[in-house]
This record gives sequence, structure tokens and C-alpha cells, in this order.
Amino acid sequence: MSLRRSPVAAAWRALRAVAHVLRGLWIIRSEFGRLPPAACALLVREWSRQMLDILGVALVVRGAPPGHGPLLLVANHISWLDILVMDAAQPARFVSKSDVKAWPLLGSLVTGAGTLYIERESRRDAMRVVHQMADSLRAGDILAVFPEGTTGDGVDLLPFHANLIQAAISANAPVLPVGLSFVDGASGRRSDAPTFVGETTLLQSIWATLRATQLQAVVHFGESARAEGRDRRTWAQDLRSAVAALREG
Repeated sequence: MSLRRSPVAAAWRALRAVAHVLRGLWIIRSEFGRLPPAACALLVREWSRQMLDILGVALVVRGAPPGHGPLLLVANHISWLDILVMDAAQPARFVSKSDVKAWPLLGSLVTGAGTLYIERESRRDAMRVVHQMADSLRAGDILAVFPEGTTGDGVDLLPFHANLIQAAISANAPVLPVGLSFVDGASGRRSDAPTFVGETTLLQSIWATLRATQLQAVVHFGESARAEGRDRRTWAQDLRSAVAALREG
């Protein structure tokens, strides 16, 4: 069983993390309006890496992060940490469920970074977001989605929803599968600390992450490919298989 940080040490990290979030909000408001996209992406990457360091999470990147868009990243979803971890490896514009906007501090930060929000229960809103995504891909952006639609337990992959994959088909843009996992560095086994699923609250998940030691976040990039005649459902199934393999690789 892995050792855990003391509550005092975890609380100190929490205070530093809050200060870093406030710094991030200041950067977004003071810098993003006047800097080119490449410079903003660099700021996001460095801020995210610094936050992982504050939280005590080591970033492990496997495969080659993409250098430019247009590109749609498709990843499994485990934790509130997923966006932060992926931004530390390769900044992207994320598509997220609308209730993330209400998260204390984090919601404002994610919104300021250009996240596209979707009302999961609304078919009409899904179509709106697909059109936005297609336009963004045509403009050369790197987007990222979690096709499971919600967080999983890190053991089994949920079915992939195909709706958002349509944006890549409409824009004739490639899609790159990404496997995410959290590992205990001491044992090499999967860590449940950052899991955010079921009855676990956001604060409980954050606190468990702060208490964890030797926690590693693994981001495994696969190979990008275009639809090549596949419809969105077939492509979503193929991407799910690719993500599953990367997550275990």
C-alpha cells in the first residue's frame, strides 16, 4: 500500500494550487488578448506543468505529441485532472460538458482557456457544437474530446459516443487517439487517487490526489488518421479500440 502525504502537507499543496489558479486567471485576462495562438498555447503548457508539479503529479509522455492542427484528439476520461494533464503534454481546445463551468475557480480557468461547452442532453446543442468544432478544425486548431461523455473508473472503457467525431469528418481533419492512465510510481500499478466517478465528489477526488505520493499521469499518443470512408459510428468504434490499447501500452 502506498504512503500518503499528511493532511498538513496536502493542505499546503492545496493553498499553492489555489494561488496558481488565480495566477492562471490573471494570465488569461492580461495576456491572451494580445498574444498569438502559439504563444498562448506555450503559456497553457507551462502553467499546466507547473500545476502538476504543485500537486505532486509526475507527467509521463509516450508517443509523439502533435506539433500542429488541424487535429482532433480523442481520449478516455478518468478525472478532473485529465484536461490539465493533456494540456501539459499538448495544449488543445477542449469540448466539455456544461456543468464544468460551475466548478469553483477551475471552471473560470477552463472557460478562459477557450473550452467549448456542450449540453449533453440536448441533441440540438450537440449539433451546434459539432459545427463549431468543424469550423475550428478548418481554422487549423487542435481540439480534444472525451467520447465516453463522462468519467470512468479507469479499468473499463465506456462506449464512445460518435456525434462529436462527425466534426472531423465534416472538416476532413485527422483524429489522433490518446490513452490516459494514472499510476502509482512505487508499485507501477493503476492509482485510484484522481478517479472522479460515482459518488465521489470533486473535492474528495482533489483531496485524494493531494494526499497521494509518487503519482504519475501517463499520456500515450497514438497515430493520427483520417476517416478514409468510415462513418462516424464505425470510426468511433475503431478509436475506442485504439485508445484501449494505448491506455494499456
